[in-house]
Amino acid sequence: MLLSKMAAEGGGKEMNEIKTQFTTREGLYKLLSHSEYSRPNRVPFNSQGSNPVRVSFVNVNDQSGNGDRLCFNVGRELYFYIYKGVRKAADLSKPIDKRIYKGTQPTCHDFNHLTATAESVSLLVGFSAGQVQLIDPIKKETSKLFNEERLIDKSRVTCVKWVPGSESLFLVAHSSGNMYLYNVEHTCGTTAPHYQLLKQGESFAVHTCKSKSTRNPLLKWTVGEGALNEFAFSPDGKFLACVSQDGFLRVFNFDSVELHGTMKSYFGGLLCVCWSPDGKYIVTGGEDDLVTVWSFVDCRVIARGHGHKSWVSVVAFDPYTTSVEESDPMEFSGSDEDFQDLHFGRDRANSTQSRLSKRNSTDSRPVSVTYRFGSVGQDTQLCLWDLTEDILFPHQPLSRARTHTNVMNATSPPAGSGGANPGSNGNSITTPGNSVPPPLPRSNSLPHSAVSNAGSKSSVMDGAIASGVSKFATLSLHDRKERHHEKDHKRNHSMGHISSKSSDKLNLVTKTKTDPAKTLGTPLCPRMEDVPLLEPLICKKIAHERLTVLIFLEDCIVTACQEGFICTWARPGKVGLLSSQNQANSPSGTVV
Repeated sequence: MLLSKMAAEGGGKEMNEIKTQFTTREGLYKLLSHSEYSRPNRVPFNSQGSNPVRVSFVNVNDQSGNGDRLCFNVGRELYFYIYKGVRKAADLSKPIDKRIYKGTQPTCHDFNHLTATAESVSLLVGFSAGQVQLIDPIKKETSKLFNEERLIDKSRVTCVKWVPGSESLFLVAHSSGNMYLYNVEHTCGTTAPHYQLLKQGESFAVHTCKSKSTRNPLLKWTVGEGALNEFAFSPDGKFLACVSQDGFLRVFNFDSVELHGTMKSYFGGLLCVCWSPDGKYIVTGGEDDLVTVWSFVDCRVIARGHGHKSWVSVVAFDPYTTSVEESDPMEFSGSDEDFQDLHFGRDRANSTQSRLSKRNSTDSRPVSVTYRFGSVGQDTQLCLWDLTEDILFPHQPLSRARTHTNVMNATSPPAGSGGANPGSNGNSITTPGNSVPPPLPRSNSLPHSAVSNAGSKSSVMDGAIASGVSKFATLSLHDRKERHHEKDHKRNHSMGHISSKSSDKLNLVTKTKTDPAKTLGTPLCPRMEDVPLLEPLICKKIAHERLTVLIFLEDCIVTACQEGFICTWARPGKVGLLSSQNQANSPSGTVV
Protein backbone atom coordinates (compact mmCIF):
# COMPACT_ATOMS: atom_id res chain seq x y z
CA MET A 1 0.00 0.00 0.00
CA LEU A 2 2.86 2.33 0.87
CA LEU A 3 4.55 1.59 -2.44
CA SER A 4 1.40 2.30 -4.38
CA LYS A 5 0.95 5.56 -2.51
CA MET A 6 4.51 6.60 -3.31
CA ALA A 7 4.04 5.68 -6.95
CA ALA A 8 0.82 7.66 -7.06
CA GLU A 9 2.67 10.68 -5.74
CA GLY A 10 4.99 10.41 -8.71
CA GLY A 11 8.51 9.24 -8.25
CA GLY A 12 8.46 8.39 -4.56
CA LYS A 13 11.80 6.89 -3.59
CA GLU A 14 13.49 7.99 -6.79
CA MET A 15 12.68 11.64 -6.07
CA ASN A 16 14.01 11.51 -2.49
CA GLU A 17 16.89 9.10 -2.92
CA ILE A 18 20.33 10.40 -2.01
CA LYS A 19 22.66 9.92 -4.96
CA THR A 20 26.11 8.40 -4.45
CA GLN A 21 27.34 8.75 -8.03
CA PHE A 22 26.62 10.68 -11.21
CA THR A 23 27.90 10.71 -14.78
CA THR A 24 28.98 13.61 -16.97
CA ARG A 25 30.65 13.66 -20.38
CA GLU A 26 34.05 13.14 -18.73
CA GLY A 27 32.92 10.04 -16.86
CA LEU A 28 31.63 8.75 -13.54
CA TYR A 29 31.95 10.65 -10.25
CA LYS A 30 31.72 8.43 -7.13
CA LEU A 31 31.09 9.26 -3.50
CA LEU A 32 33.83 7.76 -1.32
CA SER A 33 32.03 6.95 1.90
CA HIS A 34 35.26 6.08 3.73
CA SER A 35 36.66 9.54 2.92
CA GLU A 36 33.91 11.39 4.76
CA TYR A 37 35.06 13.87 7.38
CA SER A 38 32.92 14.93 10.32
CA ARG A 39 32.99 15.31 14.06
CA PRO A 40 34.88 12.36 15.60
CA ASN A 41 31.70 10.76 16.96
CA ARG A 42 30.06 11.01 13.50
CA VAL A 43 26.74 11.95 15.09
CA PRO A 44 24.74 14.26 12.81
CA PHE A 45 24.77 17.81 14.04
CA ASN A 46 21.53 19.52 15.04
CA SER A 47 21.66 22.30 12.50
CA GLN A 48 18.66 24.35 13.60
CA GLY A 49 19.65 27.96 14.18
CA SER A 50 23.32 27.33 13.54
CA ASN A 51 25.74 29.03 11.22
CA PRO A 52 26.58 27.24 7.96
CA VAL A 53 29.20 24.52 7.98
CA ARG A 54 32.23 25.79 6.03
CA VAL A 55 35.40 24.07 4.81
CA SER A 56 38.82 25.63 4.13
CA PHE A 57 41.77 23.86 2.48
CA VAL A 58 45.50 24.57 2.54
CA ASN A 59 48.53 22.70 1.21
CA VAL A 60 51.54 22.82 3.51
CA ASN A 61 53.99 21.30 0.99
CA ASP A 62 54.61 18.31 3.19
CA GLN A 63 57.54 16.19 1.97
CA SER A 64 55.43 13.05 2.35
CA GLY A 65 53.32 14.18 -0.60
CA ASN A 66 50.22 14.33 1.59
CA GLY A 67 50.25 18.04 2.31
CA ASP A 68 46.54 18.86 2.17
CA ARG A 69 44.90 20.07 5.37
CA LEU A 70 41.29 20.98 5.95
CA CYS A 71 39.46 23.00 8.55
CA PHE A 72 35.71 22.92 9.13
CA ASN A 73 33.28 24.36 11.63
CA VAL A 74 30.24 22.56 13.03
CA GLY A 75 28.16 24.53 15.53
CA ARG A 76 30.49 25.72 18.32
CA GLU A 77 33.28 23.39 17.19
CA LEU A 78 36.26 23.88 14.87
CA TYR A 79 38.32 20.95 13.53
CA PHE A 80 41.64 20.73 11.70
CA TYR A 81 42.57 17.45 9.96
CA ILE A 82 45.08 15.97 7.53
CA TYR A 83 43.03 15.55 4.36
CA LYS A 84 43.75 12.21 2.68
CA GLY A 85 41.30 12.69 -0.20
CA VAL A 86 40.81 9.73 -2.52
CA ARG A 87 44.04 8.04 -1.38
CA LYS A 88 43.32 6.86 2.15
CA ALA A 89 40.45 6.52 4.57
CA ALA A 90 39.75 9.40 6.92
CA ASP A 91 40.88 8.92 10.50
CA LEU A 92 38.37 10.96 12.48
CA SER A 93 39.89 9.95 15.82
CA LYS A 94 43.00 12.05 15.23
CA PRO A 95 42.26 15.69 14.48
CA ILE A 96 45.40 17.81 14.54
CA ASP A 97 43.47 20.48 16.41
CA LYS A 98 39.98 20.81 17.86
CA ARG A 99 38.43 23.86 19.51
CA ILE A 100 35.07 24.41 21.18
CA TYR A 101 33.90 27.99 21.66
CA LYS A 102 31.49 29.35 24.25
CA GLY A 103 28.98 32.13 23.73
CA THR A 104 29.70 32.50 20.03
CA GLN A 105 30.10 30.28 16.98
CA PRO A 106 32.61 30.14 14.13
CA THR A 107 30.99 31.32 10.89
CA CYS A 108 33.82 31.29 8.32
CA HIS A 109 37.59 30.83 8.03
CA ASP A 110 40.51 31.19 5.62
CA PHE A 111 44.12 29.98 5.44
CA ASN A 112 47.01 32.14 4.32
CA HIS A 113 48.40 30.01 1.45
CA LEU A 114 51.38 32.33 1.05
CA THR A 115 52.88 31.60 4.47
CA ALA A 116 51.75 28.00 5.05
CA THR A 117 54.43 25.45 5.93
CA ALA A 118 54.45 21.98 7.44
CA GLU A 119 55.35 23.57 10.79
CA SER A 120 52.98 26.53 10.83
CA VAL A 121 49.80 27.84 9.20
CA SER A 122 47.90 31.08 9.73
CA LEU A 123 44.15 30.54 9.98
CA LEU A 124 41.63 33.36 10.36
CA VAL A 125 38.30 32.49 11.96
CA GLY A 126 35.26 34.78 11.96
CA PHE A 127 32.55 34.51 14.62
CA SER A 128 28.84 35.11 15.01
CA ALA A 129 29.39 37.92 17.53
CA GLY A 130 31.76 39.86 15.26
CA GLN A 131 35.25 38.90 16.41
CA VAL A 132 38.03 37.52 14.21
CA GLN A 133 40.64 35.18 15.65
CA LEU A 134 44.07 34.37 14.23
CA ILE A 135 45.18 30.87 15.18
CA ASP A 136 47.84 28.33 14.22
CA PRO A 137 46.25 24.86 14.40
CA ILE A 138 49.59 23.12 13.78
CA LYS A 139 51.39 24.85 16.64
CA LYS A 140 48.04 24.93 18.49
CA GLU A 141 48.55 28.60 19.21
CA THR A 142 46.12 31.49 19.45
CA SER A 143 47.94 34.54 18.17
CA LYS A 144 45.49 37.44 18.21
CA LEU A 145 41.86 38.39 18.53
CA PHE A 146 40.57 41.28 16.46
CA ASN A 147 37.47 43.33 17.31
CA GLU A 148 37.66 41.65 20.72
CA GLU A 149 35.63 44.34 22.47
CA ARG A 150 33.27 44.52 19.46
CA LEU A 151 33.97 48.25 19.17
CA ILE A 152 34.48 48.02 15.41
CA ASP A 153 31.41 45.96 14.52
CA LYS A 154 28.96 43.99 16.66
CA SER A 155 27.34 41.99 13.85
CA ARG A 156 28.08 38.48 12.58
CA VAL A 157 31.14 37.91 10.41
CA THR A 158 29.90 36.63 7.05
CA CYS A 159 33.19 36.27 5.15
CA VAL A 160 36.89 36.56 5.96
CA LYS A 161 39.76 36.26 3.48
CA TRP A 162 43.44 37.03 3.31
CA VAL A 163 44.25 39.68 0.71
CA PRO A 164 45.95 37.86 -2.21
CA GLY A 165 49.71 38.32 -2.24
CA SER A 166 49.86 39.62 1.32
CA GLU A 167 51.26 37.97 4.44
CA SER A 168 49.55 40.38 6.82
CA LEU A 169 46.43 41.98 5.29
CA PHE A 170 42.96 40.47 5.53
CA LEU A 171 39.43 41.59 4.73
CA VAL A 172 36.35 40.91 6.88
CA ALA A 173 32.69 41.31 5.89
CA HIS A 174 29.82 41.60 8.37
CA SER A 175 26.06 41.25 8.27
CA SER A 176 25.95 44.99 9.03
CA GLY A 177 26.91 45.58 5.38
CA ASN A 178 30.40 46.79 6.33
CA MET A 179 33.81 45.41 5.35
CA TYR A 180 37.04 46.13 7.19
CA LEU A 181 40.65 45.87 6.11
CA TYR A 182 42.99 44.68 8.90
CA ASN A 183 46.71 44.20 9.31
CA VAL A 184 47.67 41.35 11.65
CA GLU A 185 50.61 43.38 12.93
CA HIS A 186 48.43 46.24 14.21
CA THR A 187 46.22 46.45 17.27
CA CYS A 188 42.56 47.41 17.35
CA GLY A 189 42.60 50.08 20.05
CA THR A 190 40.59 50.39 23.25
CA THR A 191 38.02 52.89 21.99
CA ALA A 192 35.64 52.90 19.05
CA PRO A 193 37.46 54.02 15.90
CA HIS A 194 36.83 57.37 14.24
CA TYR A 195 36.64 57.46 10.48
CA GLN A 196 37.37 59.92 7.71
CA LEU A 197 35.75 59.64 4.29
CA LEU A 198 38.19 58.50 1.61
CA LYS A 199 35.91 57.82 -1.34
CA GLN A 200 32.20 57.64 -2.07
CA GLY A 201 30.23 56.31 -5.01
CA GLU A 202 26.83 54.89 -5.84
CA SER A 203 25.75 52.72 -2.88
CA PHE A 204 29.19 52.54 -1.31
CA ALA A 205 31.56 54.60 0.83
CA VAL A 206 35.11 53.93 2.01
CA HIS A 207 36.59 55.47 5.15
CA THR A 208 40.06 55.51 6.69
CA CYS A 209 40.63 55.15 10.40
CA LYS A 210 41.63 58.44 12.10
CA SER A 211 44.14 57.92 14.89
CA LYS A 212 47.52 59.22 16.04
CA SER A 213 49.12 55.82 15.62
CA THR A 214 48.29 53.22 12.98
CA ARG A 215 45.56 50.90 14.19
CA ASN A 216 42.95 48.52 12.86
CA PRO A 217 40.87 48.74 10.85
CA LEU A 218 42.89 50.40 8.08
CA LEU A 219 39.76 50.88 5.97
CA LYS A 220 36.03 50.61 6.47
CA TRP A 221 33.88 49.83 3.43
CA THR A 222 30.13 50.40 3.60
CA VAL A 223 28.53 48.53 0.71
CA GLY A 224 24.88 48.41 -0.33
CA GLU A 225 21.89 47.79 1.91
CA GLY A 226 21.60 44.93 4.40
CA ALA A 227 24.09 42.16 5.05
CA LEU A 228 27.19 41.76 2.89
CA ASN A 229 26.90 38.00 2.39
CA GLU A 230 30.13 37.13 0.58
CA PHE A 231 33.04 38.60 -1.35
CA ALA A 232 35.68 37.11 -3.64
CA PHE A 233 38.97 38.43 -5.03
CA SER A 234 39.69 38.07 -8.73
CA PRO A 235 42.39 35.51 -9.62
CA ASP A 236 44.99 38.27 -10.00
CA GLY A 237 43.93 39.92 -6.73
CA LYS A 238 43.16 43.30 -8.31
CA PHE A 239 39.36 43.24 -8.20
CA LEU A 240 36.83 42.47 -5.49
CA ALA A 241 33.32 41.11 -6.14
CA CYS A 242 30.75 41.60 -3.34
CA VAL A 243 27.21 40.25 -3.05
CA SER A 244 24.70 41.71 -0.63
CA GLN A 245 21.28 41.10 0.83
CA ASP A 246 19.95 43.97 -1.31
CA GLY A 247 20.41 41.69 -4.33
CA PHE A 248 23.34 43.55 -5.89
CA LEU A 249 26.67 42.29 -7.15
CA ARG A 250 29.23 45.09 -6.97
CA VAL A 251 32.72 44.72 -8.46
CA PHE A 252 35.47 47.06 -7.27
CA ASN A 253 39.04 47.76 -8.21
CA PHE A 254 40.42 46.89 -4.79
CA ASP A 255 43.45 49.18 -4.68
CA SER A 256 41.91 52.32 -6.19
CA VAL A 257 38.48 51.71 -4.58
CA GLU A 258 36.72 52.34 -7.89
CA LEU A 259 33.39 50.69 -8.74
CA HIS A 260 33.90 48.66 -11.92
CA GLY A 261 30.33 47.42 -12.43
CA THR A 262 27.09 46.20 -10.84
CA MET A 263 24.38 43.61 -11.38
CA LYS A 264 21.01 42.99 -9.70
CA SER A 265 19.47 39.63 -8.84
CA TYR A 266 16.14 38.70 -10.37
CA PHE A 267 14.78 39.22 -6.88
CA GLY A 268 15.87 38.68 -3.28
CA GLY A 269 19.35 38.70 -1.82
CA LEU A 270 22.52 37.39 -3.41
CA LEU A 271 24.25 34.86 -1.16
CA CYS A 272 27.37 33.66 -3.01
CA VAL A 273 29.86 34.70 -5.68
CA CYS A 274 32.88 33.29 -7.55
CA TRP A 275 35.24 34.21 -10.42
CA SER A 276 36.13 32.15 -13.47
CA PRO A 277 39.78 30.99 -13.46
CA ASP A 278 40.74 33.61 -16.06
CA GLY A 279 38.85 36.44 -14.34
CA LYS A 280 36.53 37.08 -17.31
CA TYR A 281 33.25 35.96 -15.73
CA ILE A 282 31.57 36.12 -12.34
CA VAL A 283 28.83 33.73 -11.21
CA THR A 284 26.42 34.55 -8.40
CA GLY A 285 23.65 32.64 -6.64
CA GLY A 286 20.97 33.58 -4.17
CA GLU A 287 17.36 33.78 -3.12
CA ASP A 288 15.95 33.84 -6.65
CA ASP A 289 17.00 30.16 -6.92
CA LEU A 290 19.08 31.04 -9.98
CA VAL A 291 22.75 31.11 -10.90
CA THR A 292 23.64 34.24 -12.87
CA VAL A 293 26.66 34.60 -15.15
CA TRP A 294 28.04 38.15 -15.47
CA SER A 295 30.71 39.27 -17.91
CA PHE A 296 33.50 41.23 -16.20
CA VAL A 297 34.63 42.80 -19.48
CA ASP A 298 31.20 43.79 -20.79
CA CYS A 299 29.61 44.43 -17.36
CA ARG A 300 26.42 42.63 -18.31
CA VAL A 301 24.45 39.47 -17.55
CA ILE A 302 25.14 36.90 -20.25
CA ALA A 303 23.13 33.93 -18.91
CA ARG A 304 21.06 32.60 -16.05
CA GLY A 305 20.84 29.01 -14.90
CA HIS A 306 17.76 27.37 -13.44
CA GLY A 307 17.97 23.99 -11.75
CA HIS A 308 17.66 24.61 -8.03
CA LYS A 309 14.36 24.53 -6.17
CA SER A 310 15.53 26.73 -3.32
CA TRP A 311 18.18 29.28 -2.43
CA VAL A 312 21.62 28.77 -3.95
CA SER A 313 24.22 28.80 -1.17
CA VAL A 314 27.54 28.22 -2.99
CA VAL A 315 28.83 28.68 -6.55
CA ALA A 316 32.31 27.63 -7.69
CA PHE A 317 34.22 27.17 -10.95
CA ASP A 318 35.96 23.89 -11.69
CA PRO A 319 39.41 24.92 -12.99
CA TYR A 320 40.29 21.31 -13.84
CA THR A 321 37.39 20.83 -16.27
CA THR A 322 37.32 24.37 -17.64
CA SER A 323 38.94 24.50 -21.08
CA VAL A 324 40.00 27.85 -22.55
CA GLU A 325 42.53 28.51 -25.29
CA GLU A 326 43.86 31.88 -24.23
CA SER A 327 44.22 34.96 -26.39
CA ASP A 328 46.73 37.76 -25.85
CA PRO A 329 46.40 39.17 -22.34
CA MET A 330 45.35 42.75 -21.73
CA GLU A 331 45.95 44.24 -18.32
CA PHE A 332 43.21 46.20 -16.60
CA SER A 333 44.61 49.11 -14.63
CA GLY A 334 42.94 51.36 -12.14
CA SER A 335 43.88 54.73 -10.73
CA ASP A 336 45.92 54.45 -7.56
CA GLU A 337 46.34 58.17 -7.02
CA ASP A 338 44.04 58.16 -4.00
CA PHE A 339 46.30 55.65 -2.31
CA GLN A 340 49.64 57.41 -2.69
CA ASP A 341 49.81 58.05 1.04
CA LEU A 342 48.43 54.68 2.12
CA HIS A 343 51.08 51.99 2.25
CA PHE A 344 49.60 48.74 3.44
CA GLY A 345 52.70 46.67 2.68
CA ARG A 346 50.78 44.51 0.26
CA ASP A 347 52.70 42.55 -2.36
CA ARG A 348 51.10 42.56 -5.77
CA ALA A 349 49.64 39.19 -6.72
CA ASN A 350 51.31 37.52 -9.66
CA SER A 351 49.49 38.72 -12.75
CA THR A 352 50.08 35.40 -14.47
CA GLN A 353 47.51 33.86 -12.14
CA SER A 354 44.85 35.38 -14.33
CA ARG A 355 45.23 36.85 -17.78
CA LEU A 356 42.33 39.22 -18.05
CA SER A 357 42.06 39.36 -21.79
CA LYS A 358 39.59 41.32 -23.86
CA ARG A 359 38.03 39.86 -26.99
CA ASN A 360 38.31 42.66 -29.56
CA SER A 361 37.59 40.64 -32.70
CA THR A 362 36.63 37.22 -33.89
CA ASP A 363 40.30 36.55 -34.61
CA SER A 364 41.15 36.71 -30.91
CA ARG A 365 38.24 34.47 -29.94
CA PRO A 366 39.49 31.19 -28.53
CA VAL A 367 38.93 28.23 -30.83
CA SER A 368 37.28 26.25 -28.06
CA VAL A 369 35.70 27.53 -24.87
CA THR A 370 34.02 25.57 -22.11
CA TYR A 371 33.77 26.77 -18.53
CA ARG A 372 32.55 24.31 -15.92
CA PHE A 373 31.04 25.55 -12.70
CA GLY A 374 28.93 24.05 -9.97
CA SER A 375 26.37 25.13 -7.41
CA VAL A 376 24.80 23.70 -4.27
CA GLY A 377 21.72 24.91 -2.46
CA GLN A 378 19.29 24.61 0.37
CA ASP A 379 17.35 22.13 -1.76
CA THR A 380 20.19 19.63 -0.99
CA GLN A 381 21.02 19.43 -4.70
CA LEU A 382 24.35 19.63 -6.51
CA CYS A 383 24.18 21.13 -10.00
CA LEU A 384 26.98 21.17 -12.57
CA TRP A 385 26.86 23.63 -15.47
CA ASP A 386 28.76 24.14 -18.70
CA LEU A 387 29.21 27.63 -20.09
CA THR A 388 29.88 27.17 -23.80
CA GLU A 389 30.63 29.17 -26.94
CA ASP A 390 27.03 29.61 -28.01
CA ILE A 391 26.31 31.43 -24.76
CA LEU A 392 29.56 33.38 -24.55
CA PHE A 393 29.61 34.47 -28.19
CA PRO A 394 26.00 34.24 -29.41
CA HIS A 395 26.58 36.24 -32.59
CA GLN A 396 29.53 34.21 -33.81
CA PRO A 397 29.09 31.26 -36.22
CA LEU A 398 30.13 27.99 -34.66
CA SER A 399 32.88 26.03 -36.34
CA ARG A 400 31.45 22.69 -35.28
CA ALA A 401 28.18 21.13 -34.21
CA ARG A 402 26.92 21.87 -30.73
CA THR A 403 26.90 18.70 -28.72
CA HIS A 404 25.22 19.88 -25.52
CA THR A 405 23.05 22.73 -26.75
CA ASN A 406 19.89 23.20 -28.66
CA VAL A 407 17.65 26.18 -29.26
CA MET A 408 14.37 26.46 -27.45
CA ASN A 409 11.51 28.10 -29.25
CA ALA A 410 10.54 30.30 -26.35
CA THR A 411 6.98 31.46 -26.76
CA SER A 412 6.57 32.17 -23.08
CA PRO A 413 8.86 33.03 -20.17
CA PRO A 414 10.61 29.93 -18.83
CA ALA A 415 8.78 28.04 -16.16
CA GLY A 416 10.54 27.89 -12.84
CA SER A 417 10.03 26.92 -9.28
CA GLY A 418 7.97 28.96 -6.91
CA GLY A 419 11.17 30.81 -6.05
CA ALA A 420 12.54 31.49 -9.48
CA ASN A 421 9.49 33.13 -10.94
CA PRO A 422 8.19 36.23 -9.19
CA GLY A 423 4.91 35.74 -10.97
CA SER A 424 4.28 32.58 -9.00
CA ASN A 425 3.52 34.71 -6.00
CA GLY A 426 0.47 36.11 -7.70
CA ASN A 427 2.13 39.36 -8.70
CA SER A 428 3.11 38.73 -12.28
CA ILE A 429 5.59 40.94 -14.08
CA THR A 430 4.63 41.35 -17.71
CA THR A 431 6.70 42.41 -20.67
CA PRO A 432 5.65 45.79 -22.12
CA GLY A 433 3.48 45.24 -25.17
CA ASN A 434 3.06 41.57 -24.23
CA SER A 435 5.27 40.70 -27.17
CA VAL A 436 6.49 37.17 -27.84
CA PRO A 437 10.08 36.76 -26.62
CA PRO A 438 12.70 35.80 -29.20
CA PRO A 439 14.05 32.22 -29.27
CA LEU A 440 16.70 31.63 -26.63
CA PRO A 441 19.70 29.33 -26.58
CA ARG A 442 19.01 26.74 -23.91
CA SER A 443 22.23 25.08 -22.98
CA ASN A 444 22.56 21.43 -21.96
CA SER A 445 18.86 20.81 -22.42
CA LEU A 446 17.26 18.09 -20.37
CA PRO A 447 13.70 16.74 -20.48
CA HIS A 448 11.41 19.16 -18.69
CA SER A 449 10.18 17.81 -15.42
CA ALA A 450 7.28 19.06 -13.41
CA VAL A 451 8.55 21.37 -10.70
CA SER A 452 6.65 21.95 -7.51
CA ASN A 453 5.27 25.45 -7.06
CA ALA A 454 5.07 25.11 -3.34
CA GLY A 455 7.84 27.66 -2.88
CA SER A 456 11.25 27.28 -1.32
CA LYS A 457 11.73 26.46 2.30
CA SER A 458 14.60 27.85 4.29
CA SER A 459 15.49 27.99 7.91
CA VAL A 460 16.28 31.46 9.17
CA MET A 461 19.44 31.94 11.16
CA ASP A 462 19.25 32.63 14.86
CA GLY A 463 18.28 36.28 15.12
CA ALA A 464 19.88 37.19 18.42
CA ILE A 465 23.43 36.24 17.58
CA ALA A 466 25.00 38.80 19.84
CA SER A 467 22.89 38.18 22.92
CA GLY A 468 25.11 38.18 25.97
CA VAL A 469 28.41 37.38 24.29
CA SER A 470 30.42 35.58 26.92
CA LYS A 471 33.68 33.69 26.49
CA PHE A 472 35.82 32.01 23.88
CA ALA A 473 37.36 28.65 24.67
CA THR A 474 40.75 30.20 25.21
CA LEU A 475 39.92 33.87 25.63
CA SER A 476 38.02 35.86 28.20
CA LEU A 477 35.59 38.45 26.87
CA HIS A 478 33.54 40.97 28.81
CA ASP A 479 29.87 40.12 29.00
CA ARG A 480 27.58 42.40 27.09
CA LYS A 481 23.86 42.96 27.12
CA GLU A 482 23.40 44.22 23.57
CA ARG A 483 20.91 42.27 21.54
CA HIS A 484 20.97 42.52 17.78
CA HIS A 485 18.01 41.07 15.97
CA GLU A 486 18.93 40.27 12.40
CA LYS A 487 16.77 39.02 9.62
CA ASP A 488 19.36 37.48 7.34
CA HIS A 489 16.98 36.39 4.62
CA LYS A 490 14.35 38.84 3.47
CA ARG A 491 12.70 37.32 0.49
CA ASN A 492 11.05 39.73 -1.93
CA HIS A 493 8.83 37.66 -4.18
CA SER A 494 7.26 40.63 -5.88
CA MET A 495 9.11 43.66 -7.06
CA GLY A 496 5.83 45.42 -7.69
CA HIS A 497 5.37 46.22 -4.02
CA ILE A 498 8.81 47.75 -3.48
CA SER A 499 8.18 51.43 -3.13
CA SER A 500 10.58 53.95 -4.55
CA LYS A 501 11.99 56.13 -1.82
CA SER A 502 12.25 59.86 -2.16
CA SER A 503 15.73 61.11 -2.87
CA ASP A 504 16.48 62.95 0.33
CA LYS A 505 19.58 65.07 0.48
CA LEU A 506 22.45 62.70 1.21
CA ASN A 507 25.18 63.52 3.66
CA LEU A 508 28.73 62.37 3.09
CA VAL A 509 28.38 58.88 4.47
CA THR A 510 24.83 58.02 3.37
CA LYS A 511 24.58 55.35 0.69
CA THR A 512 22.69 55.96 -2.54
CA LYS A 513 19.65 53.73 -2.70
CA THR A 514 18.63 51.97 -5.88
CA ASP A 515 15.00 50.96 -6.26
CA PRO A 516 15.01 47.25 -7.20
CA ALA A 517 11.62 47.58 -8.89
CA LYS A 518 13.12 49.96 -11.43
CA THR A 519 16.03 47.68 -12.34
CA LEU A 520 13.98 44.89 -13.96
CA GLY A 521 14.31 45.00 -17.71
CA THR A 522 17.46 47.14 -17.56
CA PRO A 523 21.06 45.98 -18.15
CA LEU A 524 21.38 45.70 -14.36
CA CYS A 525 18.69 43.03 -14.30
CA PRO A 526 17.47 41.83 -17.70
CA ARG A 527 14.16 40.01 -17.88
CA MET A 528 14.19 36.21 -17.93
CA GLU A 529 13.33 36.13 -21.62
CA ASP A 530 16.13 38.54 -22.54
CA VAL A 531 19.11 36.31 -21.72
CA PRO A 532 19.94 32.64 -22.44
CA LEU A 533 18.72 30.16 -19.84
CA LEU A 534 21.17 27.43 -18.89
CA GLU A 535 20.04 24.01 -17.77
CA PRO A 536 22.34 21.93 -15.57
CA LEU A 537 24.39 19.03 -16.89
CA ILE A 538 23.44 17.16 -13.74
CA CYS A 539 21.17 18.04 -10.83
CA LYS A 540 21.36 15.49 -8.02
CA LYS A 541 20.12 15.33 -4.45
CA ILE A 542 23.23 14.40 -2.46
CA ALA A 543 22.39 15.21 1.17
CA HIS A 544 19.63 15.20 3.77
CA GLU A 545 20.34 18.74 4.96
CA ARG A 546 21.01 21.95 3.05
CA LEU A 547 24.37 22.04 1.29
CA THR A 548 26.86 24.71 2.35
CA VAL A 549 30.18 23.75 0.71
CA LEU A 550 31.37 23.06 -2.84
CA ILE A 551 35.12 22.88 -3.58
CA PHE A 552 36.77 21.54 -6.74
CA LEU A 553 40.11 19.79 -6.21
CA GLU A 554 42.32 18.08 -8.78
CA ASP A 555 41.19 14.52 -8.10
CA CYS A 556 37.86 15.08 -6.37
CA ILE A 557 34.94 17.36 -5.55
CA VAL A 558 34.29 18.19 -1.90
CA THR A 559 30.78 18.97 -0.63
CA ALA A 560 29.38 19.47 2.86
CA CYS A 561 25.94 19.78 4.38
CA GLN A 562 24.56 21.34 7.51
CA GLU A 563 24.62 17.99 9.32
CA GLY A 564 28.39 18.41 9.48
CA PHE A 565 29.40 15.73 6.97
CA ILE A 566 32.17 16.63 4.50
CA CYS A 567 32.00 14.33 1.48
CA THR A 568 34.63 13.44 -1.14
CA TRP A 569 33.52 12.66 -4.71
CA ALA A 570 36.28 10.98 -6.75
CA ARG A 571 36.67 12.31 -10.27
CA PRO A 572 36.42 9.85 -13.18
CA GLY A 573 39.38 7.49 -13.17
CA LYS A 574 40.66 8.66 -9.78
CA VAL A 575 38.86 6.09 -7.65
CA GLY A 576 41.33 3.48 -8.94
CA LEU A 577 44.03 5.16 -6.85
CA LEU A 578 42.59 3.50 -3.77
CA SER A 579 44.14 0.26 -2.65
CA SER A 580 42.02 -2.66 -1.59
CA GLN A 581 43.71 -2.46 1.81
CA ASN A 582 42.52 1.11 2.31
CA GLN A 583 38.99 0.06 1.44
CA ALA A 584 39.11 -2.90 3.79
CA ASN A 585 40.37 -0.74 6.65
CA SER A 586 37.94 2.08 6.07
CA PRO A 587 35.67 2.80 9.02
CA SER A 588 32.61 3.02 6.82
CA GLY A 589 33.18 -0.09 4.75
CA THR A 590 33.87 -0.14 1.05
CA VAL A 591 33.38 2.46 -1.63
CA VAL A 592 29.80 3.05 -2.67
